[in-house]
Amino acid sequence: MSELRWNPLLEEWVTVAPWRQDRTYHPPAEHCPLCPTKPGLPETEIPDPDYYIVVFENRGEEIGVTLSHPHGQIYAYPFVPPVIQRELAAESKHMHKTGRCLYCDIIEGEESGARTVLRDDRWIAFVPPFARWPYEVHLAPINHRGGLTDLDAQDDESFARNLKGLLQKYDRLFAKPLPYVMAMHQRPPGRAARHHHFHIEFYPPNRTHDKLKYLAGSELGAGAFILDARAEDTAAELRGI
Repeated sequence: MSELRWNPLLEEWVTVAPWRQDRTYHPPAEHCPLCPTKPGLPETEIPDPDYYIVVFENRGEEIGVTLSHPHGQIYAYPFVPPVIQRELAAESKHMHKTGRCLYCDIIEGEESGARTVLRDDRWIAFVPPFARWPYEVHLAPINHRGGLTDLDAQDDESFARNLKGLLQKYDRLFAKPLPYVMAMHQRPPGRAARHHHFHIEFYPPNRTHDKLKYLAGSELGAGAFILDARAEDTAAELRGI
């Protein structure tokens, strides 16, 4: 069983799960614990071939993945995670002050296209001016949506098209599959979170073809990110691919 422990200094929960030390780690490529069970292969965690759900994805050994098979993951927490809590607080403050959605205003700030990687009439992929990773990109619906279940059929089609386009650019950037963390920031349950704008954040660790952006003293010790790349330059590089 997992255990929750409270950090009073940061006022946030930490999940302790020692059993994860024994989880599957780089099995043979033909063994996929997250694929539907197939005859002649070890039984997997998914006996039903129709089962499929994705909320976030870790890609690449640099990120720490333990399986060679592409796969997404879903975690369920009994609390609202700290990053979402901070987003909700900032969004609530902005809504109280201006009467507008904070993330909608962020998207409006991208009208010049200087930080846009690609877009259509429903979705936009852009490098935020406050990016903390060299090739960080946000992918978001232009119209206000709270989560995946709020998307209509046209949103879904545009989402798939822009997501594929962004990932193709990532893989062409350094002529190899680019590692990244893809995290979906959805609205938590409840009426109080209606001001939250659904978006997906991508954190690739590479700063060059063969150099990684490591989190060191300033980032881990003080929580203050230092980035040696301008969002406008990064966006132009990705846009031109």
